[in-house]
Amino acid sequence: DKATDPGVPEENWEFIQQFCDRVNADTEGPSLALRLLAHKIQSPQEVEALHALTVLETCVNNCGERFHHAMAKFRFLNELIKVLSPKYYGTWSSEQVKSRVTAVVFSWTVWFPQEVKIQDAYQMLKKQGIVKEDPKLPEDKILPPPSPRPRNSIFDTDEEKSKLLARLLKSNNSEDLQAANCLIKSMVQEEQEKSAKVSRRASTISEVSEAVQCMGKFLEAHERQELSRPDQEALQTLLQHGEKLRPLLFRLASEAVDDDEALAEVLQASDELTHALRCCRQLVASQ
Repeated sequence: DKATDPGVPEENWEFIQQFCDRVNADTEGPSLALRLLAHKIQSPQEVEALHALTVLETCVNNCGERFHHAMAKFRFLNELIKVLSPKYYGTWSSEQVKSRVTAVVFSWTVWFPQEVKIQDAYQMLKKQGIVKEDPKLPEDKILPPPSPRPRNSIFDTDEEKSKLLARLLKSNNSEDLQAANCLIKSMVQEEQEKSAKVSRRASTISEVSEAVQCMGKFLEAHERQELSRPDQEALQTLLQHGEKLRPLLFRLASEAVDDDEALAEVLQASDELTHALRCCRQLVASQ
């Protein structure tokens, strides 16, 4: 309600960003957000509908694949079509709102060519004569503030690509702007892959740390006593789990060869796991 308040003429980026943060934090965030946004976009109050479209576009820029997948379903696309169709709200929706909805859907056909349902929905609008011609997306359109990038983002560290992108974006040539779009997509994908590696590394190292702690506690409790049958089975389970983690660490080490800090973290975890496994095997041998 605050992000789409019709009583406020200008966009309130603070509340819009908070809305995006909530979408990202909740497992059901994208589907819930789209249901709420559809209702606001269909508002008879023009300002509220336009604000809601700004929120929608900001979510597209900031909320990732989960949001993109949800918005590309007919369930949501049909709600946008209702704003344009004279059978539903098209007779009383303002021209500015209808124009903006058309531009939004058309921009998605450009940015998400792999989403067949978006392409089908837009082609249906053209076939029915609701959309007469493709809208011209303004080249000088001011995009919403992007979500904060992580430290050492490729947009900051890859100076050559950043300079090329800046030059392409300043061009008035449509081919250069298309090239800029392709470059942005590839850089975003590279950024996502980098983020996934960091997340995978943190998760694996955390799992290794927990396994090492479990083995350490077991050794401390059973070092000077004969193991019962259940204790022997528990120790075998610990050993098997530890052995499964070793190839994961090996893969992480190969991924981190260009990052000294990350590589050192992985190697330390590997050393600790190797030591814990050796001690457990010694306990098995002594039994």
